[in-house]
Amino acid sequence: MSVGDAKHPLRVAIIGSGPSGFYAAEHLLSHDGLNVQVEMFDRLPTPFGLVRAGVAPDHPKIKSVTRVFDKVAANPNFCFRGNVEFGRNIEHEDLLEYFHAVIYCVGARSDRRLGIAREYLPGSHGASDFVGWYNASPDQRNLTFDFSGERVVVVGNGNVAMDVARVLMLPPEELAATDIGGHALRALSANKVREVTILGRRGPAQAAFTYRELRELAERNDIDVIVDPADMQLDPHSLHDTSHSADRGRDQVLDLLRELSERGDRGHDRRIVFRFLVSPVEIVGTNRVEGVDVVHNDLYRGNNGELRARATDRHEIVPADIVFRAIGYQGVALPGVPFDPITATIPNDRGRVIDSLTGQPREGEYVAPTGSSAPTSPMRRRRWRCSLRTCAPDACARRCCPPRCSTAFSPSDRARSSRSMTGSSSIRSRSRRVRNLGARDSSSPGWRTCCASCGTATRAKRRSPRSRRACYAVRVPVRGRG
Repeated sequence: MSVGDAKHPLRVAIIGSGPSGFYAAEHLLSHDGLNVQVEMFDRLPTPFGLVRAGVAPDHPKIKSVTRVFDKVAANPNFCFRGNVEFGRNIEHEDLLEYFHAVIYCVGARSDRRLGIAREYLPGSHGASDFVGWYNASPDQRNLTFDFSGERVVVVGNGNVAMDVARVLMLPPEELAATDIGGHALRALSANKVREVTILGRRGPAQAAFTYRELRELAERNDIDVIVDPADMQLDPHSLHDTSHSADRGRDQVLDLLRELSERGDRGHDRRIVFRFLVSPVEIVGTNRVEGVDVVHNDLYRGNNGELRARATDRHEIVPADIVFRAIGYQGVALPGVPFDPITATIPNDRGRVIDSLTGQPREGEYVAPTGSSAPTSPMRRRRWRCSLRTCAPDACARRCCPPRCSTAFSPSDRARSSRSMTGSSSIRSRSRRVRNLGARDSSSPGWRTCCASCGTATRAKRRSPRSRRACYAVRVPVRGRG
């Protein structure tokens, strides 16, 4: 039996609805001469992953990548099922029974730990929790943060750290003009934070944030951006790298940091302080965070030529009422799927999942690259295409098709809380209501089924046969009970 024709379409399940999942779906559905049906599953009621829950609310242009995803979602051979959790509502064996191929696009949703003393004191948080909180993600919607103190320390100097610092510093009227969650707006409007210190373990030449993020802070007239002039005296290794290798982004960042170091303190009420060549060794405090003990570093060149930080004997206490760790995300294990605890990734060879016991590729199982930020450039989209170019040929060449590959898959027996709706415009309007009112547990009586495209309710308007084939599963809170 040939797979991929009109009679026997290639059926693919995608776990996760973030950028990697949608780029994988786009790649599969764009195959000429190949009939592909894609079903996408996500444990959250709405799609788009970190584009929705990981992008700062004052950066709406970054979220415009969802227009590409809307085109994918409009394909009649695409189906989205939200509020369906892998390992709970659907099992690993279920998908292998119904689909020719399964692609894991779950991303990296867990914060990396610092591994230092008293990291779990009240007032110590992961940056992803804070970002998800102000974006009204169902996972973090009900978290609480104490902004009664004046000093915040952010460990790490990537773009996530910049987002955290900027959101804490923005005045309430600017936040109110964004799509920030209402609960976060109320809390941040009363916050008393006056100083955010961003710690980087290496020097300014190795800073992970982009020029655009730094320029956005530098151009503000209501926030002081403080850089110690001593930090801009580059070490010999950094001087060698900057003079012998061209990197426009790095050079722009260094020029702007030098300008900020010369500008100094302008006397504004709020300030962001950049510290370089320091690493936290422990959090100071008894019942809650009171500060961070940092060690000063110097740089040395590793065996691979990369500059690494090395601790010296100089220590310093940086006062802090809250500490956010923003040193990157890591993946979490999926039930029944191989997982490497050292790298926190699914082991694979060019996208094919590798069995942990045999060391051989698992038939019909694939993984997309894991990233901590939303892909917005064609280059990053190409990464997903390259990693998944083996999926369709492998699945079509399978000698044995799954036993129920011709049967429509429905998670309704186990995922009784899954809600269905049709159309990319509808999912956007419903998603805004979920963001504003906040997510609830699937067993809450405040949820109702919002459309009948899966035959589970009758309250939706009648739609065309073509649009009825594209099924979106979300849950929507009943008005008056939010």
